[in-house]
Amino acid sequence: MELMIGLAFVLLALGLALGIVFRPARVAVDRRAPVDVPPTTGLSRLAGGTTGFLENLLARRKLRIFSSEALESAGLRLRQSEFLVLMASAALVAMVLGMLLAGPSLGVLFFLLVPALGHLHLQRRTAKRRHGFGEQLVDTLQLLSGSLRAGHSILRAMDAAALESPAPTSEEMRRIVSETSLGRDLLASLNDTATRMQSEDFRWIAQAVQINREVGGNLAEVLDQVNETIRERSEIKGQIASLAAEGKFSAYILMAMPVGIIAMLMVISPGYMTPLFTQPLGWVMMGASVVLMTVGGLWMRKIIDLKF
Repeated sequence: MELMIGLAFVLLALGLALGIVFRPARVAVDRRAPVDVPPTTGLSRLAGGTTGFLENLLARRKLRIFSSEALESAGLRLRQSEFLVLMASAALVAMVLGMLLAGPSLGVLFFLLVPALGHLHLQRRTAKRRHGFGEQLVDTLQLLSGSLRAGHSILRAMDAAALESPAPTSEEMRRIVSETSLGRDLLASLNDTATRMQSEDFRWIAQAVQINREVGGNLAEVLDQVNETIRERSEIKGQIASLAAEGKFSAYILMAMPVGIIAMLMVISPGYMTPLFTQPLGWVMMGASVVLMTVGGLWMRKIIDLKF
């Protein structure tokens, strides 16, 4: 009986998740080309009703658990309510699986781990996207300067860069062009992109465009000089990263060594390590070890995490 109830919860959660992932397009029917209306299934209606109810609830309560800015920075085209339904569905599935495997305690643990993993997933996607944007910035500047030399405007050059560049540069350039076409100031869009991608190099590009609009001059040559500066900074970053890699590896070894020694002693001689886990003095020693290792790890991280 419990197995059947668990499977029913799993199927319901999977249905909600699939209804969000494979939801129909939001574009109006008269604007679609070709005019083929995808079939709306009961699963899609259930997912749409759930996300709509959650969206209204979050709007009334003014809650921002996963903000739209964080989802956009991670490159996810989902609303907050849709991502929350996905996380709730995954947490429900994980809880049922944990309960079936080892009981309620493991189920509750799995249920609590899913939101934390979802948050870590967003951070990882955001960091990866920002890193890719920074890596592609040199090629983007070459495309911009080449288009400017061909006689195009800065907005038309960004449109060409959006077509020629890979993601995430293409997505960000397309967003800048779309916002400017809708009437927003170009400099505001450029500064927002620099803030969203946390790119100081792209902020230099925005400043170069602003200076060019105020005093005039050859913007292509200015972008070439900025590109040269960014390329030199990238080379310095690579050298510093290679020099800091040895320190990071040493930190990993030093942090893993006590845990590895304890695991080895527990396998070779379990009785030798028993007082560490059964005596109050052993508990105090383990607590002190955790505190000291945490302090040491943060100290080593501060040493090898160079800002430039």
